[in-house]
Amino acid sequence: MKKLINDPAGVVAEALRGMAAAHPGLRVDQQNKVIYRADAPVAGKVALVSGGGSGHEPLHGGFVGLGMLDAACAGEVFTSPVPDQILQATKAIDAGAGVLHIVKNYSGDVMNFEMAAEFAAESALEVRSVVIDDDVVGRRGVGLTVLVEKIAGAAAEQGRSLSEVADVARKVNAGGRSMGVALTSCTVPAVGRPTFELPETDMEIGIGIHGEPGRQRLPLAPAKQVAEYLLDPILADLDFTGGDGVIAFVNGMGGTPLIELYLMYHEVATILGKSGVRIARSLVGSYITSLEMAGCSVTVLRADDDLLKLWDAPVHTAALRWGR
Repeated sequence: MKKLINDPAGVVAEALRGMAAAHPGLRVDQQNKVIYRADAPVAGKVALVSGGGSGHEPLHGGFVGLGMLDAACAGEVFTSPVPDQILQATKAIDAGAGVLHIVKNYSGDVMNFEMAAEFAAESALEVRSVVIDDDVVGRRGVGLTVLVEKIAGAAAEQGRSLSEVADVARKVNAGGRSMGVALTSCTVPAVGRPTFELPETDMEIGIGIHGEPGRQRLPLAPAKQVAEYLLDPILADLDFTGGDGVIAFVNGMGGTPLIELYLMYHEVATILGKSGVRIARSLVGSYITSLEMAGCSVTVLRADDDLLKLWDAPVHTAALRWGR
């Protein structure tokens, strides 16, 4: 195993120190491992908090800032943050308009965010939760999480109420699906060995984001065929045709260069066009990863005019920024 680390047990804490040094516009609580936007709490605005295991960077800390999250809780690698972290973040960002928890559909994340929400209610804080379950084969929260955080974050910046922001997040979750492929496994620093063995001749279809194998092992195939493997179940699970366009998102899993991701996007766009699906917006890059895993995921979100306007709204975070 070759990694740019010091002590494997200190990877998360040291990475957070580096993030604080690189982005002085963020506020990093080293003790609780929480990343805040510098101006939080923002008066009159619904606050958004998410989090999960580290190793998925830039998710979630890279999406803290104007137009997205107010706080992100960092667990250990591939391990959920604990309720105390989430509660601390919830209290720190609440400005009186309520707090939305954005939760990926994994048992640890769901349980710990539920406990934190219960503790917050005991402190008279108003909290709503939205669970992201866009993965076609396992209903896990994967690529769509980035789009939910962006679009719900924009709704909060507009001054929409807590119930309205939660409804936007649920609308995005209901209208999007994802599927992923791995060409390699990955290595958790504290473990020091690959999370699963994958021969050079094979690939895993239907992966999650925690270094787990997929739901089906197939012979390695050209990109065109891989795109079909990923898109066929997405298009079968949800109707993306009709008047609305879609946001098409090709995401790298951490070890895939952009040249391959753009090649994959071309194949995805070709298939969607032949299927009668109109692409209104696109996103290509490594935004929700699994350490150094090679591979990608494809996310397709049905987006009406309101969702597209929220997508286009200004955002300024470490990993995603456009507009003002």
